[in-house]
Amino acid sequence: MGQIWKRGLKAGLDLTWTLGKVIFPVTLIVSILEHTPVLQWIIDFLTPFMKLIGLPGEAAVPIVLGNLLNLYAGIGAIVSFEFSVKEVFIMAIMLSFCHNLIIESTVASKVGVKWWIVIGVRIMLAFVSASLIHLFWNGGGEAAQYGFISKGDAVPEGWLAIGVDGLQTAFMGIVQLAVIVIPLMVAMQFFRELGWMESVSKQLTPFTKFLGMNKNTSMTLAAGLTLGLAYGAGLMIQAVKEDGVSRKDMTLALIFLVSCHAVIEDTVVFIPLGIPVLPLLFIRLVTAILLTALIAWIWKKYESSARKEPVHEHHYHSL
Repeated sequence: MGQIWKRGLKAGLDLTWTLGKVIFPVTLIVSILEHTPVLQWIIDFLTPFMKLIGLPGEAAVPIVLGNLLNLYAGIGAIVSFEFSVKEVFIMAIMLSFCHNLIIESTVASKVGVKWWIVIGVRIMLAFVSASLIHLFWNGGGEAAQYGFISKGDAVPEGWLAIGVDGLQTAFMGIVQLAVIVIPLMVAMQFFRELGWMESVSKQLTPFTKFLGMNKNTSMTLAAGLTLGLAYGAGLMIQAVKEDGVSRKDMTLALIFLVSCHAVIEDTVVFIPLGIPVLPLLFIRLVTAILLTALIAWIWKKYESSARKEPVHEHHYHSL
């Protein structure tokens, strides 16, 4: 039993180091850029695109912050402006599909999928869903009621204070990562070595089979759904090493998690904004299932056609 704890702790520390090398510098850089004109330039550039999906120019602020930082930064920016319920819902669905873009997509790409594919899928889902809501939902014109949400902390003054604030933010990101990842990896070690993994995998086999994946990806999907894309990708890195997850299953699982991850947390955080959150959850789940199943079906068809080699018949005339 003690050896399982040691192996799980080592796996958690190794994974924290692997992900931390990405999270710390990116968080530090983005936190500093937040206090420079660069962020405003990005916002000004995106303002025309906001209008195409029924959002005012100010909506670029939470969209940019949410994509560069996290959902909480995006929500903090939302409550700084007056938006309608429909506008907040559009931003919520966009940020649900596409947030913390740099860190999560970079970490997820460590399982072997190109980072630009991960980012491209997330941005596509965000803008397609926003466009459909803008076109087909005629309600939500009343002003959104934000409840008791804080509008954010005091802005640091001076480059020294900005640098210190960025270091604190990046350090706390690593601490939060370790607090989640290390116990998770210890628990996963127990699941593997005590045979519980097999039991859970059997229960989820029909779902993973529908999505075109083998049952050994079930724990990765469960972790991503509950904890988030970065942590799900971290478990996937470990699963590739220990569980023999194939490249195809790894890619399909990542596509699913790109569309739908941390569904509980990412849904609950929007409740105080006064928007309908059940449709938000439904849209993410259905999109993830249909998109993954479609790609799995196309992949299977491609493999079937590739296996069919053309038959060449040759006729020879004897002399």
